[in-house]
Amino acid sequence: MHKSRITTGILLTSLLLVPQAQADWSKLLDRGQEILEQQTAPADEPSATEAQANPVPSGVNSGQLASGLKEALAVGAERAIDALSQTNGYLGDSRVKIEPPGMLGSAVTTLKRFGFESQVEAFELSMNRAAEQAISQATPVVVGAVESMTIEDAQRIYQGGDTAATEYFKGKTFEDLKVLLRPQIEQSMSQTGTTAAWQALTDSATSAVPMLASYTPDLADHVTTSALEGLFLLLAEEERQIRENPLARSTDLLKRVFGG
Repeated sequence: MHKSRITTGILLTSLLLVPQAQADWSKLLDRGQEILEQQTAPADEPSATEAQANPVPSGVNSGQLASGLKEALAVGAERAIDALSQTNGYLGDSRVKIEPPGMLGSAVTTLKRFGFESQVEAFELSMNRAAEQAISQATPVVVGAVESMTIEDAQRIYQGGDTAATEYFKGKTFEDLKVLLRPQIEQSMSQTGTTAAWQALTDSATSAVPMLASYTPDLADHVTTSALEGLFLLLAEEERQIRENPLARSTDLLKRVFGG
């Protein structure tokens, strides 16, 4: 009992230290704190199961909070994947554009200065088009991870920052998504001519950057990893929007859980 009170005290102290500007929009975290206080109550108070069954004063219970987080992730992922799967979804967005790998990435400026701009751009185009074609295949893994979220997962997310749900999601799905997407990326790379563009670039640019002659990166791994990093970057931004901007809360459940 004493340990539970200490834990609750620490959580409350942490909340008091949050600036008022954050507290104004962190309604989900505030409501999640109420759930945590119920579920960490001393033994002579309601059990965790009973606490979950009772609505918090705001009228949103723990199940609805978990559902709200699931829906926030689902909505955010849908928006991010839809944006990235469009033509220029990656290529046209500097935040997620897939750049050449390793030493080639650091040599791009030099290569362009030596007259290889068209080869560099053809290679970049092929990589980004491959990612745009393949990223929609991430949807099944996204849906599975969202559905598997538990109340316990939600509790940990409540204690995190404004991208805590995305960080949880990334930890749960990144490796599975790599395994799923790599074959799709390889197929798309074949269709967009990534390997051929790479070969054309290295054949012509080795005179300017001799080290390229022996540089053989795993292009499929680079494109797959970069595509997923871009996905989670946009998902994090969608999560921030849903938390902060009432206009981004596009469903009744999101409005009820996050306010607005």
